[in-house]
Amino acid sequence: MQCEVSKPHMADIDVRPVHTRRELNCFIKLPRQLYQGMAGFVPPFDMEQVSLLHPRQSAVFRHADVQYFIAWRNNAPVGRIAAIMDHRAIEQWQERIGQFGALDALPEAEIVNALLTAAEDWLKKQHITRIRGPVTLSGNAETGTMIEGQTSEPMIAMPWHPPELDTFIRQAGYHKTEDLFSYRLELTDETEKRFKVPNDLKPGEGRLQAITVRSLSKKEIVSQGEILRQLYNDAWSEQYNFVPMQDYEMQALIAQIKPLLRPEHYVQIDQNGEPVAMAMVLPNIYDITSDLGGSPSITGWVKFAYRLLFHRFHSARVILLGVTRKLRGTMMGALLPSLAIVELLRRRHTLPYKWVELGWILESNTGMRNLAESLVPNPHKKHRIYEKVVTQDENTSSSPKNTA
Repeated sequence: MQCEVSKPHMADIDVRPVHTRRELNCFIKLPRQLYQGMAGFVPPFDMEQVSLLHPRQSAVFRHADVQYFIAWRNNAPVGRIAAIMDHRAIEQWQERIGQFGALDALPEAEIVNALLTAAEDWLKKQHITRIRGPVTLSGNAETGTMIEGQTSEPMIAMPWHPPELDTFIRQAGYHKTEDLFSYRLELTDETEKRFKVPNDLKPGEGRLQAITVRSLSKKEIVSQGEILRQLYNDAWSEQYNFVPMQDYEMQALIAQIKPLLRPEHYVQIDQNGEPVAMAMVLPNIYDITSDLGGSPSITGWVKFAYRLLFHRFHSARVILLGVTRKLRGTMMGALLPSLAIVELLRRRHTLPYKWVELGWILESNTGMRNLAESLVPNPHKKHRIYEKVVTQDENTSSSPKNTA
């Protein structure tokens, strides 16, 4: 078996499940081979992809059955896909919805259709009613197919796809259910001046005397991570495609991102000592890896370590922004996201970032979209989630297996 991408020609597409360690390694690294040379594509860091996809490192495998597939042509890989039965998602949605994810392929309809068919056939054996995706491997991680923004600067945990992929997914019988918008916010003095709350609405003063703001503490990062998880699960519980984040998923996330974090990256807003809102920023890993390739040389690793140590980032992503449900629909609930953004803008003076990405934000989440568009009128990236109905008479019985 070789892991070198095949050039287009008329040979048949053969989609096979991933079983061996060598095939798994090929699966993880395949996107940077498939998309090499395409306009706007920057290869993801292999280390980051391993944490997302390797069964021994991804926390998703503790509550999901996953099967990976690779599409082959002339014994060379031309695409990949994951079929996912997330049991926490099924509990949350109260419906047997299967998912597909990690869908990457040469931009050819035949390859994409063959991959989706393989995932569908595996999922149908689990008695599903619908298929939703893409997610890698959870809606709490990389989500959606990139529709717009292929030539924009890459961002941490945001997948890249060629524009043709959307057409091929829809041709395979999938329909759009949600678009995910991301907004590029330039961090300038003018931005900070434009986006201010009134002077009598400052935490700890006047009408907000009961409001306090906390930053990240490396000593308390585990307990703060649990607070963040509970707030996130509460704030997002009614949103489309939401799956509660498990405690072990948050622990894995903290272990992964801890080297990137500084106190200024986390905003926790308390009311009378109780956490009611949060925002979190992650520095953009692509800022220090984009010229190193997916698998750096020894010199590349030295550069990476130096850049990480001295925080040589110029952009970041606001990955979490939410308010507890009990304040939803109140004046305080409407104000708290703005207070969190204002606090992040204030902290920009101690961080090197020139811009941040707000996203992603669900198309149907008008409250968050209005907040983002009060700062940036239009999104600079768009990703898409799809669904496909599976009729019951198509299902066959089989026991799910957790394999890769």
